[in-house]
Amino acid sequence: MISRAERTVSYALLCLFAAFALYPLLMILTVAWQSESTDVAGGFGNFADAWRIGHFGDYLKNSVIVSATVVAAATVLSVLAGYAFGTMRFIGANALFYLLLLGLMVPTEAIVIPLYFDFRSLHLTHTYASIVLPQVAQSLAFGTFWMRTYFRSSSREVVEAARLDGAGHWRTLWHVLLPMGRPALLTMMLLVFMWTWNEFLIPLVMGGEDLATAPLGLSLFQGQHTSGTTLLAAGAVLVALPIVVVYIFLQRYFIRGMLEGAVKG
Repeated sequence: MISRAERTVSYALLCLFAAFALYPLLMILTVAWQSESTDVAGGFGNFADAWRIGHFGDYLKNSVIVSATVVAAATVLSVLAGYAFGTMRFIGANALFYLLLLGLMVPTEAIVIPLYFDFRSLHLTHTYASIVLPQVAQSLAFGTFWMRTYFRSSSREVVEAARLDGAGHWRTLWHVLLPMGRPALLTMMLLVFMWTWNEFLIPLVMGGEDLATAPLGLSLFQGQHTSGTTLLAAGAVLVALPIVVVYIFLQRYFIRGMLEGAVKG
């Protein structure tokens, strides 16, 4: 039984950490709302000016296309690979799985230059494919590990009951296990989306300014408006807003997925 003093201390610490985390965000919002001079009203006008001058509409469109494609492809491949590694037994499964996990240990900086020359030889640089494919490969390692953990911890009784009813691997996966594992699946998708949205180096090297995503566009905007702190802050808010909106809608599943993973782990 938790005492009232322990509960009070816990809430006080949580409030302290929340204030520490929210302070930078509130500062950016405050700066974005301010006016650079007395002749400019500030407020929503800063966001409108940043959107118009910084071409954030094009950058956000590129980010949406890249992120949606990476999340969709990585999710399908991760589910299939995770199901195979988590429920099937075949020769070399462990060796192949640990080989796949090497993708979690290789930093982007170590492979981006060789990848650039490979894609250039295939005439794929400055295309969406050159931005999407490396990030799908990077996300696949984590996604396979995440989904394998879920499938290995899923109820064997449910799987056996589905098999007794005549369900094959395909039906067991899509109609039995995935509906039960919606929190785990959505948590993985949210993490992949955030990593893809915030990726800076691959769009910079592979896509350049023509296919710049939101973080890269913010960097380009910063180079053009180093003295305009309010417009820069407004641009930062525009770049971060989609992630905040997606997290707000999926936070219930995200928290459930993280808690279930912690308990099963």
